[in-house]
Amino acid sequence: MSLAVVLGLQILSLGACVHATAVFAHFMVQNSYSYGPSDWAADIAAAQAIGIDGFALNTAVDTYETTKYPDAFAAAEAANFQMFISFDMTYDWAEADMVSLVQTYASSSSYYKWNGNPLVSTFDGDAQDNDFWAGFKTDLGNAGITISLAPAFIDYRDPSEATTVFSTYPSIDGFFNWWSWPADVAADLTTATDLAYQAGISTAGRSGPYIMAVSPWQFKELGGTNDWVEQSDELWKYRWEQAISDVKPDIVEIITWNDYGESHYISDINPIVNLGDLAPLYVNGFDHGAWRTMAQYYISWYKNGVAPAINDQVVYWYRAYPKAITCSEGDLPRNSAYPADAVFAFSMLTSPATITLTVGDSTASFDASAGVAIGSVPFSTQDAQTPVISIVRDGITVKSGAGAKAISTSSCPYYNFNPLVGIVQ
Repeated sequence: MSLAVVLGLQILSLGACVHATAVFAHFMVQNSYSYGPSDWAADIAAAQAIGIDGFALNTAVDTYETTKYPDAFAAAEAANFQMFISFDMTYDWAEADMVSLVQTYASSSSYYKWNGNPLVSTFDGDAQDNDFWAGFKTDLGNAGITISLAPAFIDYRDPSEATTVFSTYPSIDGFFNWWSWPADVAADLTTATDLAYQAGISTAGRSGPYIMAVSPWQFKELGGTNDWVEQSDELWKYRWEQAISDVKPDIVEIITWNDYGESHYISDINPIVNLGDLAPLYVNGFDHGAWRTMAQYYISWYKNGVAPAINDQVVYWYRAYPKAITCSEGDLPRNSAYPADAVFAFSMLTSPATITLTVGDSTASFDASAGVAIGSVPFSTQDAQTPVISIVRDGITVKSGAGAKAISTSSCPYYNFNPLVGIVQ
């Protein structure tokens, strides 16, 4: 059966000029335990290759994360790559230790500066009151360092609180909206939060920056009682387009480069990283590297205000198991009904073509103009079927490829809503 599928089909012609400053990727320093200088250099090179300007170093309190900073900054300085500190405030940071870390690295040629001041961000931190953050800035100021503070206070998501956060925290200069996924709903994320907090910076007379999070996926199954999946089927496409056409933030921060446990990594899976006992069950073999091709396209557009030249390519992603399957281990995550049992294809075409998607006895196609578009095909009812994705032009298949894994409808070792991402090129 052939279906004309236009699920989310869009041919974009965004014409607005975007005055961008930078694109960063959120980097989990906890996953650098086994890193040496060459690992930092490799990650930096891969990020730079798609236009990422730097890493936001998500740093927790433990015995090793800050010991990785010398290698990280040495590699960044050698590559003219930028870094800034993002304190993970879910850990018990002592303010003096935070001051010391900023003091040590703020003078690096690779430490990113906003309006001439070293940028400092966070994950969480609204459990600390304004006195804490004011004291942090004052102590740095006494050491001759004036920072720009743009935290991700994750309890602030409601647009109605966009003025409250700045009155409650007179010490903050900007804001990082961490929330780049729908909030437990089977609907697309809107830009209401982005626009409200972006405007709140201006209304409060702060200097910014406004940092907008962009993420491809969200799934976690680490044995908790409330692990989750969020509706992310087409998120990587439309969230970038929101940044380009609607929000136009000062900084885009990709969530994430390497948070494997929450399934939103866009880096290659580094085999030296210790993923623990459970994350490997849904991460290993589920590559996301092809999502960087989409990121490169949108990063260029965001920075330059015009869509870049493209080659004929199709990036595709799919889960390896239907959502209703019973698995041998793990738990069914919250919101498991939301993702579609489908293979998604994002086309990048130099001229019009038909994108054909086949999974066993399930076939769909969509006609795509030059530029980018998206479509999907439902999973087959047949077991062990591998998706095949083709670019057909004038009745001739010009490029074709198959997924690296078959979709299993009969058995599942562990509940896994993490997609496999591939590319036809």
